[in-house]
Amino acid sequence: MSSEPTTNPVPNFDEGPSDRTLAIICSKGNLDMAYPGLILANAALGEGVEVHMFFTFWGFDMITKKRMADLKFTMLGNTATHMPQGLGGLPGMTAMATTMMRKQIASIDVPTVPEMLEQIVASGGHLWACQMSADMMHLSKDDLYDAVEAIINASTFIEMTGGAQLLFI
Repeated sequence: MSSEPTTNPVPNFDEGPSDRTLAIICSKGNLDMAYPGLILANAALGEGVEVHMFFTFWGFDMITKKRMADLKFTMLGNTATHMPQGLGGLPGMTAMATTMMRKQIASIDVPTVPEMLEQIVASGGHLWACQMSADMMHLSKDDLYDAVEAIINASTFIEMTGGAQLLFI
C-alpha cells in the first residue's frame, strides 16, 4: 500500500475561476479583529472565490467613514497580549498598544483597513452593511465607505450567499 496522498495538496492555479463562494460576517471593529476577515477575503479573491462581506454590530467600525481609518487595539481583556491585564486599564495604554500594533502591521507592508477594503472591492469582492446595526447606530449609507453596496437585513444576506462557506469573525 502506498503512503503517497491520493490528491495533490498543492493547488493548481491554472484551473481558472472557482465556483465557490465565501461569506464573511465581520462583527468586531477593533484593529486586531478587523484584519482576519480582510486577509481571508483578499486570499479567497486571489483564488477566484466569490466573496461577500457582511458588517454587523462593532464590525460597522470597519466601514464607517469616521472610524475606519482609526480603529483601536486594546490590551484590556485580551489575554493573547501576554501582559498583565491590569496594565490595559491604565490611561494611555490603548493609544500605546494601538500605535505599536500599527507599526508592526506597517513593518510587514500590510495595507491599512481602508486600503484592504479598496483592494477587496477592486478584486470583485462585495461589501454589505447590516440593517439592524445601521438602525441601532443611527447610520445611513452616506455614513459608510462608498463601496458598501447596500444596507441589507440578515435574511437577505443569508439568501444571497446560500451554499457559501460561512466565516463569523
